[in-house]
Order: sequence, then C-alpha cells, then structure tokens
Amino acid sequence: MVTTIGPTTHVVPSRPGFPRQRRVHHYVGVVSDDTWNALANLFVDESYATVKGYVRTYVLHRHLLEHLPAAPATVLDVGGGAGNQSFPLASLGYDVTLLDSSPAMLDKARERLDRLALEAQGRVTLLQGDGESASEVVEGRRYDAVLCHGVLGYLARPETLMTQLCRCASDGGVVSVMTANAATMAVRPAMQRRWDDALKAFDARVETGVLGVASRADTVEGLSELMRREGVEPLGWYGVWLFVDWLEFAGATLDPTDTDQLESTARVELEASRRDPYRQMSRVFHLLGRRIDHRG
Repeated sequence: MVTTIGPTTHVVPSRPGFPRQRRVHHYVGVVSDDTWNALANLFVDESYATVKGYVRTYVLHRHLLEHLPAAPATVLDVGGGAGNQSFPLASLGYDVTLLDSSPAMLDKARERLDRLALEAQGRVTLLQGDGESASEVVEGRRYDAVLCHGVLGYLARPETLMTQLCRCASDGGVVSVMTANAATMAVRPAMQRRWDDALKAFDARVETGVLGVASRADTVEGLSELMRREGVEPLGWYGVWLFVDWLEFAGATLDPTDTDQLESTARVELEASRRDPYRQMSRVFHLLGRRIDHRG
C-alpha cells in the first residue's frame, strides 16, 4: 500500500522507519503552492508528454543509474511532483519517498502510482511538506540518495534547500540536483530572436519560463561549493537536453509518438550531456555529489 501523509488524507500504517503524519510546510520563494496547484495539469500532462519531457526523464535516469547504489537503496525525491523521475526507480526495486508541498502535484502522483505494478507501489511513500524543511518532515531519516530536480530555480535563494538535501543524505549517499544553467541564459531569447532580451540575459539570473512563472538560474561552481560546505563532495555534472531545445525554439515539430525517433533522439542527447562543449550549452545542468563517509 502507498503511504500518503498530508493534511487532507487519512493516515495509513507506515512501514518501519518512515515518518508519521506531520504538519504541512510551504515553499517560501519565487513560486507559491497556489501557483503549483494551478500548474499541475500543465506541468505533468503537457510538459512531460513532449519529446523534451521524455529526453529529460531518460537522460536523468541514465545519469542516476551510473551513480546510485544498487536497489533496494532508499531514495528521497524532494519536490518530486508526480514522480516522473523517482517512480521508475521504484519499478527497479528502489525504496522511494516522494516529498512535495503541492496537494495537486501529489494527486497527480497518486494517479501515476496506479499505473505501476503493485509491488512497485508498495515501495513508494508520499509526503506533503516543504523541501526547505525536509530533514524535519522526514524526522531525521537519512537516505542513500536524495534527488531534487527542477526545484531550486523556483526559490529565491538556493542555500537553505541545498543544506536540507545534503543533511538528508546518509554517509556515502548521493545528492542529485538539476536546475537552470546561469551560463546559458541568453540561449532562449536569442533562439526566439528577442535580441534585446538576449543581450540583457548574459548577466541575468531570472527569466520567465514556458510555464509562465519566474525562475532563477544557478552555476555549477556555486552549487558545488554549497555541497562542499555541507560535507558533500561533487562527483561531476552533466547537461540534460540541448538539440531538442534548439529545435523547439526553431519551430520544429517533434513527434512523441514516433518511438524510433524518440529513442534515437534520447541516445544522442545522453551522449551530448556528457561531452564538452555540448553539455556547457545546455540550459539546465545535472550536478551529483556524494556525502563524505565518516564510517571509516
């Protein structure tokens, strides 16, 4: 049975070592919970149903499998939304806890859980709460891997959430962060021929994205330093998507139902995500680190 914890749901028996029901916290930053509730359908049903959405999930999944410990390791997905990234891990045998502050996003997660095999469903716990209080929400539990993909950019500052992510990782555990790349802010307006905006974007950190809400970008170097301060040593970083981004801005139509083309596209994007100069041009980056193991 899926364990769901939140203010509008009943409490079901939790597996040993998992949190009890807790008061819900809310994100304080660029985007409010109300905004995410309103965007839930657009984000889950439309954004992930595109070729770019498939590429994002595929590329990040492959990166993770190269660094995560073997199943049944424990995974905390902070700001995990509908589980697009972590539910495939549950299907592979990982023990997944998904934490999100948005009731609407968690409703989407419950819908998607029904599509998983019963055995995989039993490895998933849903928590409603704030990532900036993650260690409190999970009651101090440590995880073999902590994921936070596409969340940092919607907060005014990254420091508090980065601290929480690192704090929730066990000794030797992996911390995985995906966010917007401050080094490539001019790409989108330039590809859209908004030349005045592109010129300003070289020194910008905030933009209004495809969801119509403001988002902030970070640098690999800046987040790597925040990891080190919390005892997490960066392992390396990747791009996430590149060519599908440029094609979309150029007005090309990419068919998500053409499975052969979809798989070929994803393989090319995966290779580009690992290589310079391609990864440097991605508008998002994927940074991974490992918490220093003090167990000797």
